[in-house]
Amino acid sequence: MFAMAPANVITDITDKLDSWSANWWFLAVVFAIAFLDSVVPIVPSEATVIVAGVAVATGEAKYALWAVIVAGAVGAFLGDNAAYAIGHHWGGWFHRRAEHRPKLRSRLDWAEAQIKRRGGLLLITARFIPGGRTALTLSSGITRQHRWWFIRWVAVATTIWASYAAGLAYVVGKPFKDDHTKAFWIAFGTALGINVLIEIVRHRRQRSRSLLPAVAD
Repeated sequence: MFAMAPANVITDITDKLDSWSANWWFLAVVFAIAFLDSVVPIVPSEATVIVAGVAVATGEAKYALWAVIVAGAVGAFLGDNAAYAIGHHWGGWFHRRAEHRPKLRSRLDWAEAQIKRRGGLLLITARFIPGGRTALTLSSGITRQHRWWFIRWVAVATTIWASYAAGLAYVVGKPFKDDHTKAFWIAFGTALGINVLIEIVRHRRQRSRSLLPAVAD
């Protein structure tokens, strides 16, 4: 009896999400959560986009897939720019503190060097790393990266991110249109697995680069 409780709770949650995501106003939820996730990296923006994508795939939604992509991309774009603005506003404070804190100075110099060396591609890859995207957009503002450069690359990054999340949900969820719960969890699990794989590859590449000087010595 108690073992069935978690399963019942999960089913209730997915059923509730199904009923919500069928409505037009759920696009506003996608937009709002995508925006907030850029500033406060504890909000599940990918999950919300996936819910909407699955709703389209199962035929429950009263909107098209492109509307999900637009809502997610625009929300994330504005959120990333808000994070940049916050970093830019507090940038002077960070740099003043760095004058008396060598470790902070070193971190700021490292962040600026990484952004300049890896360019806009770093903004694209960071968008698929929860928490990492917020850290990078804040760092871009703190280190006073050129605003127009930031806007262009963030527009590309958020469009790719929203298209990926919504498109994956649609493709994976389509074969399970008769079972909405299964469609959502398979789509969510697939997206989570891909994100974990991206993070593993990124970590290994970063570790390999850090070992190169030691090997050369």
